[in-house]
Amino acid sequence: MDEIARKTRRYPSDLTDEEWAQVEPLMPKPPRRGRKPSVDLREMLNAIRYLPRSGSGWRMLPIHFGPWQTVYWWFRRFVRRLLFRTIHDVALILDREAAGREASPSGGVLDSQTVKAPFAEGRGYDGGRRIVGRKRHVAVDTDGRLLMVHLTTADVSDSAGAQTILAAIRKRRPWLKRLFEDAGYDRTSLMDKAAFLDFVVEIVRRSDPKGFDILPRCWVVERTFGWMIRWQRLVRDYEQRLDVSEAMSHLAMGALLLRRGAHR
Repeated sequence: MDEIARKTRRYPSDLTDEEWAQVEPLMPKPPRRGRKPSVDLREMLNAIRYLPRSGSGWRMLPIHFGPWQTVYWWFRRFVRRLLFRTIHDVALILDREAAGREASPSGGVLDSQTVKAPFAEGRGYDGGRRIVGRKRHVAVDTDGRLLMVHLTTADVSDSAGAQTILAAIRKRRPWLKRLFEDAGYDRTSLMDKAAFLDFVVEIVRRSDPKGFDILPRCWVVERTFGWMIRWQRLVRDYEQRLDVSEAMSHLAMGALLLRRGAHR
């Protein structure tokens, strides 16, 4: 990591030359007609990555990134173009292939994480975790790489959120067939929908219900949550809009995969 940090210009979150070489082909091309953008897109992406990594606010961005309004305008444009999800999905394929795995996973793990969301347009109360905020329903592969994230208010149950994410997985990950879940997902409605969408679901139960127990297979998703909250802005959900919050998750996990692949 020290060697990688020396390759960045100012902050550890800045893109290295190797990372930029992978990202640059995915960036929006300048228009053929009209005024050409005067900003450096690499610098805009550096500023956007700095924000969630440091936990800063838009108005607190270092001044050498340029006006925060310009950075935010490009961020909104990137969100509309699904750029962060595209970068993440490409980095996911490359990372799986580099690890000797098939590009498209056939197995995954479902789980959820409830976080406080002080500025969200809609919030709910999670009675189990005693948190008012939002819930991240995620699907990861068997090594912990993020496959899908879906956000709801915290009062939505795990099984209800999983039903929505199953339909999205089937559209975007048609080769994924087998899913591992903990006992909280053992609900008839969820199992019926999983069977309808041609998923094989395996419920992993605790061997010791009263004590601490590492669940086989399911522990990898907890590590994924640990990777996510290294990005300070993801410790809580500070975004008002769900699409922006989802983009922040893809931005963080895409950056992790990108750095791991570029400096393997």
